[in-house]
Amino acid sequence: MSYIWKDKPDIEAVRRVMENTASSNLGIELVEIGDDFLVGTMPADHRTFQPMGTIHGGANVLLAETLGSIAATLCIDSSVEACVGQEVNANHLRSVKEGLVTGTARVIHRGRTSHVWEIRIVDDNDKLSCISRLTIAVISINKS
Repeated sequence: MSYIWKDKPDIEAVRRVMENTASSNLGIELVEIGDDFLVGTMPADHRTFQPMGTIHGGANVLLAETLGSIAATLCIDSSVEACVGQEVNANHLRSVKEGLVTGTARVIHRGRTSHVWEIRIVDDNDKLSCISRLTIAVISINKS
């Protein structure tokens, strides 16, 4: 297995950055950072439901973009670069009415100026609920 992160990820530091954001308001939690993947969960509850009582597609997209953006940021030198979303798409394949959904982000392409991440979201029975692709632009920043 390849180790893709710029530095050894600190899951607690990443969790602190997620506090008081859209992600935390939806109950999204980062649960694992592996050598080449990142995993997070989101509850299927009133915060993430659409009126029919299933997870809202937009909530799935927020989970996917959160995981892919965090993963991309862990791959760069954040003192001189930043990751910004360019495009996100999602195919919603199965409705979820209860429990947790779990998203796993894995890199498809990691270039100098762009990344493409695939995020697979499954239900408590490990059934694929949503598959998303996130394109990230890696931009130079001036911190002066």
